[in-house]
Amino acid sequence: MAKICLCLTAKTLKRNLEILDKYRKFADVAELRVDCLESDERFRIRSFPEQAGLPVILAIRRITDGGYYASGEGSRVKLFAQGLAFANADRRRNFAYVDIEDDLDVPSLEEAARTFGTRIIRSYHNIHGVGDNLAGRIRDMKRGDEDLVKIGVRTNSTEDVLRVFQAGRECADQEKILICMGQFGVYSRILTAHFGSYLSYVSVPSEEDVPKGAESQITIQELAELYRFKNITATTKVYGALGHSMENVGNEIFFNTIFGLEDIDAVFAPFPADSFSAFMRLARELNVSGLTVMDEYRNDALALARESSGEQLAGNCDTLIRSGGGWKGANAGRSGFFASLADYAGGKSLKRKKITVIGTGGMARAVTSQIHGLGARALILGRTAREAKELASVHKFAWGALDSRGIEMMAKYHDIIIRAENSETGAGDPLDMYAFSGDEHIIDLYRESAHDTFGLRAAQAGCGIISFHDMLIRQARQQYTLFFDREFPVRHIDKISFGRS
Repeated sequence: MAKICLCLTAKTLKRNLEILDKYRKFADVAELRVDCLESDERFRIRSFPEQAGLPVILAIRRITDGGYYASGEGSRVKLFAQGLAFANADRRRNFAYVDIEDDLDVPSLEEAARTFGTRIIRSYHNIHGVGDNLAGRIRDMKRGDEDLVKIGVRTNSTEDVLRVFQAGRECADQEKILICMGQFGVYSRILTAHFGSYLSYVSVPSEEDVPKGAESQITIQELAELYRFKNITATTKVYGALGHSMENVGNEIFFNTIFGLEDIDAVFAPFPADSFSAFMRLARELNVSGLTVMDEYRNDALALARESSGEQLAGNCDTLIRSGGGWKGANAGRSGFFASLADYAGGKSLKRKKITVIGTGGMARAVTSQIHGLGARALILGRTAREAKELASVHKFAWGALDSRGIEMMAKYHDIIIRAENSETGAGDPLDMYAFSGDEHIIDLYRESAHDTFGLRAAQAGCGIISFHDMLIRQARQQYTLFFDREFPVRHIDKISFGRS
């Protein structure tokens, strides 16, 4: 089972021990980052393992490797020697591991470590990219039978993450630590067992005086409690959310909570990706079972579902489900949106309602198709009149641009105002020229209205707000049904949140 390693990066040994005691229940191993210590503290590191009370890695990271140690190699070797000196017959009082870079050749250090049972982590760091022939490097770096090889590289793309995963797969018979630094590799820190890695490095949450051990590290509490890391094995089923950026995506909270409550051997991870095709190749390697697809990849998901299963989905695909050797697609958001609208309408049709839809992308297309089916009439407002006209013509709706003329047209279409543009294309208040009367009902399909100028203005005017949170819960419940082919266990609904507070 993969281990959790807490990076201790405080300036003093005392502060590091305080942090360790605070999060001890989550940690299997601690890494003492000597390069982060104040200079006078570095001379007292020998006693730290005994005080720590759990296995400790001795690490002195150079600036060139993403650390803080700025002095020469001679002084760094002396610090290593001091940490390993006066070894105790009780190994619990010694450093359990020492992290020695592959280009640091000091046989006396290695001999001292091996003599007294300190395991050598032979490391290669590349803070700029992945480098070539990782599998060959992993095999060549190991010098002793007990050595652990550590590869810490910056993954600048999804393709890079795939290369690291494949290198690990080629060396499946060898114990190793694989780290994909950068935003695109964040899930490798969760799916450590699937990547064939020995441990995952984590940071402490919200400690102002303690820097992260490395970019994109997950906090120890998040990894242990939210993702239930210690339950994850190489056979744990994988689900996730796929998009450009995974900030403020709450699906992982919803699904991982329900997995825990239902004792399901599965994990839901964030999958930031810069390439849909590259990620789907990686998803095949990871045997991903299902995906929530963010707006930027929904057209790609739609094409994949159509090609893979012959499905003819209409307008939008926000869910992919593994089916044999291919993928099935679905529009779970449509169900959530429909249910919220149905509640608003009291289960009746919307034939007498006049609706404004802001946006012309995939979500707007799905929305216009749905409200047409419910019998409503609509005005489509886009960033450009051409895009609005193209979308509106499908259902013979009115159209206009987000300008003074378009705002005037809203006088006849203001029963419900639906904002269907994402945070990238729809930054700011799209209706800053519109004066809410208080009679409108507002739906924002991408954000909580209470956190946005558009929604705040509507609420202050007395408009009804159809809950974004409610739609997300409904969407996630529908996705659960699609993923597991059974109804969502409604008895748990009050125990589940959606998104970070």
